[in-house]
Amino acid sequence: MSIYRNAVWFVKGLQEYTKSGYEAAAKHFAPSDLEVNLSGRSFMITGANSGIGKATAQELANRGGTVHMVCRNKSRAEAAKEEIVERSQNQDIHVHILDMSNARQVWEFAQSFSQSSSVHVLINNAGCMVNQRELTEEGLEKNFATNTLGTYILTTALIPALKKAEDPRVITVSSGGMLTQKLNMDDLQFEKGTFDGTAAYAQNKRQQVILTGRWAAQHKEIHFSSMHPGWADTPAVQTSMPSFHAKMQAKLRTEAMGADTAVWLAASAAATKQPSGLFFQDRKAVSTHLPLASSRSSPQEEEKLQAALEEFALKFKP
Repeated sequence: MSIYRNAVWFVKGLQEYTKSGYEAAAKHFAPSDLEVNLSGRSFMITGANSGIGKATAQELANRGGTVHMVCRNKSRAEAAKEEIVERSQNQDIHVHILDMSNARQVWEFAQSFSQSSSVHVLINNAGCMVNQRELTEEGLEKNFATNTLGTYILTTALIPALKKAEDPRVITVSSGGMLTQKLNMDDLQFEKGTFDGTAAYAQNKRQQVILTGRWAAQHKEIHFSSMHPGWADTPAVQTSMPSFHAKMQAKLRTEAMGADTAVWLAASAAATKQPSGLFFQDRKAVSTHLPLASSRSSPQEEEKLQAALEEFALKFKP
């Protein structure tokens, strides 16, 4: 089944996820959707110093938003901030240093941020694809710790602050790669069989899409969405998937194209006219499953995922 899923997904990707796929979709965009003034609105973006995260930060800064860049590397974050400020002439850009794979740190950051600042929009963009199985200092598999548990803790810890804001939103940058995966509750940390970093990443991205749907049902005051940026030419793709990058380079989207839907979901009035909890590609809600792919999970399994993450989260809560 996974061979079928991978083949169908790759054909779909060549048509839709590439630069030409974006250009075809963009013919139907309403340019006025992003003609907005974001002054007075606060945006938190994880992994904001390069790639999709940086491009998103730039677009929001250009429109006057207050941007909180949550990054792991201080020097790279400061360099990115300087560039964003220079291009946007917006001084309201702030850097916060945080390793999203460290659960305790994520808790501490979210708690202290909530006490000192407001947030209208959270963009869960930070992610990693580690191709060898590696444990964090807290003993968690690194992809799971960063992509799923870090995202879970940051989002749930900021929900009370988001509920105090006007028009609060949470956007999670997932990946179309999740279409190749069915939720696997038996092996959350990839301890069984041969480790495959690409499959682990795609499994994490499936988990993010499931969480988005569950949060939307549980927190009606907040607009939740997940999205696929398409196949973009980012530093992360170059380092994590070098052979894919080499083969596909001419067809890959720019970082700005990859960020477009995240920006639209974060900033436009049109986005919140869509129901909460959906998965978007090129400003349109799309299916979270390939045809005939048997990738759906039961509500019980999805509930089990949330319960397991809550248990992990509480274990590391300060």
